[in-house]
Amino acid sequence: MEKYIESVTSLPLINNTIPNSLITKADLLPDPESQLDSMERKENPIADFSIPFRDLTNSASKKESIARLIDKLDVETNIRYQRTVEDTYCNVYSYDYCYFSKVYLPTVWWTPQALEKILKGQEVEAVFEQTVDRIYSSALTDWFVEWGPSFGWKRMLSVDDIQNEVNNNGGIGIICAKRREKGLSGHIVPVVPETDENKAYRENGIVVYPLQSQAGKVNYNYFSEVRKDWWNDELYSSHVFYYHE
Repeated sequence: MEKYIESVTSLPLINNTIPNSLITKADLLPDPESQLDSMERKENPIADFSIPFRDLTNSASKKESIARLIDKLDVETNIRYQRTVEDTYCNVYSYDYCYFSKVYLPTVWWTPQALEKILKGQEVEAVFEQTVDRIYSSALTDWFVEWGPSFGWKRMLSVDDIQNEVNNNGGIGIICAKRREKGLSGHIVPVVPETDENKAYRENGIVVYPLQSQAGKVNYNYFSEVRKDWWNDELYSSHVFYYHE
């Protein structure tokens, strides 16, 4: 289970307006200890040149490279994503998936003090456990609403909409849910392009359970029906669907 999910907060926005243009990414550098076969330095990007980035040439190249990325990250077997007695790592896997897809999703986020300085126009360096700290899935649900538009994220209305966008354009889909009980883990999952072997579940031609890839209590490279509409579980107080080209 994720711990300390409320350890990083953000400044409130009025009427969910688009965040201040001064906001910047809270980026850490790749670390040699951050590897697929290691449990260390999960807050840093993976330092592995063999992992393919998403090819942005066209929609076909995007989808083909996403399939290669899912195969390489291999969330089902790589040590980085395996659950421990205390934690699961849906946020780490989602971060890695987005990072190598060339889309920004934070794995650490600015502390309130650092964020206040940034929004005043001051330059702040991302220093782990000083100016930035880990951000987990429940807090990410709020992050998408507050800050996502500044980094190119578009809110979607349904899982059918998000699956169609991912399939047609090779973009990045996300479902993120906030845990009802404060201090317990929420969940975040990429929605991924369908393949010949892996499909979303449809009823009357409408996607009911999109094709997803996740780390969690059980890790799946691909799944759709196995967890049904998990985001509507009573464990969660809210959920969001987002898409990024």
